[in-house]
Amino acid sequence: MEIKVPELSLVVLIGVSGSGKSTFAQKHFKSTEIISSDVCRGLVSDDENNQNATDDAFDLLYFLAGKRLKNGLLTVIDATNVQRESRKGLIKLARQYHCIPVAIVIDLPEKLCSERNEKRPDRNFGSHVIRMQRSQLRKSLKGLKKEGFRHIHIFKSVEEMEEVKLIGREKLYSNRKDVSGPFDIIGDIHGCFTELKQLIMKLGYEVSVSECNNGTEVFDINHPDNRKLVFTGDLIDRGPDSMNVLRLAMNLVGRGKAFCVPGNHDLKFLKYLNGKNVQIKHGLEKTIEQAEKETEEFRKEVKEFLYSLVSHYLFDGGRLVVAHAGLPESMQGRGSGAVREFCLYGETTGETDEFGLPVRYNWAKDYRGKSKVVYGHTPVPEPEWLNNTINIDTGCVFGGKLTAFRYPEEEIIAVSAGKVYYEPARPLERGNGQKKISAQQEYDDLLDIEDVTGKRIIQTRLRKNITIREENSIAALEVMGRFSVNPKWLIYLPPTMAPSDTSDLPSYLEYPEQAFNYFRKNGINKVVCEEKHMGSRAIVVLCRNEETARERFGVEGEGIGVCYTRTGRSFFKDKEVEQQLLYKVANTLTKSGFWEDFNTEWVCLDTELMPWSAKAATLLKDQYASVGASASEGLNQTIKQLQNAFESGLEEVKPLLDHYSEKLEANRRFRESYRRYCWDINNLDDYKIAPFHIMATEGNIHTDKNHQWHMETIHNICCQDTTLFKPTPYKIVETDKSDEVENAVNWWLELTGAGGEGMVIKPYDFISSRSSDLIQPAIKCRGKEYLRIIYGPEYTFQRNIEKLKSRGLSRKRSLALREFALGIEALERFIRQEPLRRVHESVFGVLALESEEVDPRL
Repeated sequence: MEIKVPELSLVVLIGVSGSGKSTFAQKHFKSTEIISSDVCRGLVSDDENNQNATDDAFDLLYFLAGKRLKNGLLTVIDATNVQRESRKGLIKLARQYHCIPVAIVIDLPEKLCSERNEKRPDRNFGSHVIRMQRSQLRKSLKGLKKEGFRHIHIFKSVEEMEEVKLIGREKLYSNRKDVSGPFDIIGDIHGCFTELKQLIMKLGYEVSVSECNNGTEVFDINHPDNRKLVFTGDLIDRGPDSMNVLRLAMNLVGRGKAFCVPGNHDLKFLKYLNGKNVQIKHGLEKTIEQAEKETEEFRKEVKEFLYSLVSHYLFDGGRLVVAHAGLPESMQGRGSGAVREFCLYGETTGETDEFGLPVRYNWAKDYRGKSKVVYGHTPVPEPEWLNNTINIDTGCVFGGKLTAFRYPEEEIIAVSAGKVYYEPARPLERGNGQKKISAQQEYDDLLDIEDVTGKRIIQTRLRKNITIREENSIAALEVMGRFSVNPKWLIYLPPTMAPSDTSDLPSYLEYPEQAFNYFRKNGINKVVCEEKHMGSRAIVVLCRNEETARERFGVEGEGIGVCYTRTGRSFFKDKEVEQQLLYKVANTLTKSGFWEDFNTEWVCLDTELMPWSAKAATLLKDQYASVGASASEGLNQTIKQLQNAFESGLEEVKPLLDHYSEKLEANRRFRESYRRYCWDINNLDDYKIAPFHIMATEGNIHTDKNHQWHMETIHNICCQDTTLFKPTPYKIVETDKSDEVENAVNWWLELTGAGGEGMVIKPYDFISSRSSDLIQPAIKCRGKEYLRIIYGPEYTFQRNIEKLKSRGLSRKRSLALREFALGIEALERFIRQEPLRRVHESVFGVLALESEEVDPRL
């Protein structure tokens, strides 16, 4: 015999001591599913029979059961539970977590239970205890259903218990995780059958109509890609043709071509059909009038259909939830009266607005679930995203639109209402020609500090889990809170870049051959070598106009974009200069046809902005220039004195003279090195910008393109304005062809010999991995003279360069990979229009990692 229990339930074993509850539980349930009161006594007192520890034991039992139910795990309570009062708390616990309470009663003869207890040395109580427990059990058996148990199984003999070979797990009606779609989810229809047909055809379905013997039409649909419809409820009321909407929905659901959840209007009509006393208003009067023209048989079918509807559905492994009024995470995939009530009505504050309608609590603003929730119920002018939920009731019956949400594509398809069929009690805002910021953007105005502080583990697509230490997150919060640009612009931070392995050539610290070796060893046979510009890393987030800045980023009054450093700080102190430069970039993109080619109104560019002195003026003045000037003055004076001494006949000072002359030459080279990258800025024309990645545009993150695509696409843009844009010279090299490698090395020598910084070597594909391990997205190889800026004027002296050659790169490389994964994750989340807190989780991660103890010279 097999009995079944719901897959998510609180199973309460009920029986006297010695009835075999524990044995039965261990036979049919996993050990982790069972919470025993005796075991809990042992845990809190070291004695499973210590009755004085009962209160503490049950505190622990309830705590453990609550944690399991919260996490959606079936839980079995192994205790006597023979008294109604002892079961009352368990019923309350099941209701709290919206789980189904199940009673398994083992009602064996008193004599058998007494004999079993006598054979157990740990059970020293008399037979009168068994008699009392059995009496309590018998008295309360009839009331189990009234107490709240939805499933009750009673065993009256050992034979009946042994007949049970399996306790099966019954899926909840809402669990359709095995169905992954694709779906077209349609918002509240309210009897607008004409618009429904138009929308279905616009979605690519073929609609066929046949006629029954009684003259009624039967509608059927087919989609070439086997898509299914999902109706979010409120099929009826207010509109002109509720019966045909029901006909279509009933037929499609019956044939397995659609799913449907009930709306509050649907179930109110069901109550009316069942003869219940309901208020005939809010459009129900129209539905009743239309239904009276139908046959009794049809009304009976409608009644059965509406009764069969499930409160909500979980699809696609639980990644998609559909409910009429939405559903918080704690209720998803669960079954209780409270869940059904929420699905129908949402949550109200108990107040009414100026139109006499209930004020609804916006549950979505507190939603943090991973499942995407699609719902309707409250009409909005446009589909509205908020915290991974979307409201698609766009008030068709009120003259708005009938909207479908395509999953998994996340596309919106809609048709306009033919007319206003029903005047709404609360006006449906249709806008005044200027879109406001979205509900998500309003919500994102205030970020929660708890979302970014403390030790955090961030899940990324490219590198799975990345741990952020608490002390590092504090440093990131300091930067974000005091120095960063408006956080709404901050959708991406670029990673640090690892240098090549240390060269084995005596006079070089870095040399391209080592970078080629790295990629060759990791199976990368094609790379792109790009000249490394000596400027400052700058991220440009640019909109086509201020309207896009408002609509897509929720930023008002800050121009068309922003330019920020790799730590999120504004690149320009003068906002007017920044906007002037951004308008020049936007105009260049317009001239190149960029906006049309990419079908976008905004772009995120990874660039180098020159000159270096534009951002590092203070650093140059206070550190480099002062060091160079003081060294020059001091060394010149020293050499002058040593020269005089030598000329006066003190030949023993010759080694010192040579030494300080060498130091002076090193200092001269040092000063020349940083001066190459500096020039005066008198106006906007003195800036140069060199983009090297088109990171993202609307709907796309361009990491799926290779670096050659990025270089060629950017070159076409640069050609439109050579006064501002500086294209990046590059070479494509096959790492297993020695002549190409040699040619690239010679190119590097030419670049660095002419004062260039060096080059960056990248895998041909933007993202490369080997055996699921991410490969460095870029390796920098810097020239000998540029490295003087990094390591100091005298780093090339033999004693110094030998020490530097022992530098360790593992932490820097690990940092580069983690920051790269986090940066891409942030952009991908922004493209998916996830809440800003989700985007900033990854952005904060990059900022936090920047405070790790890694040699900044690497």
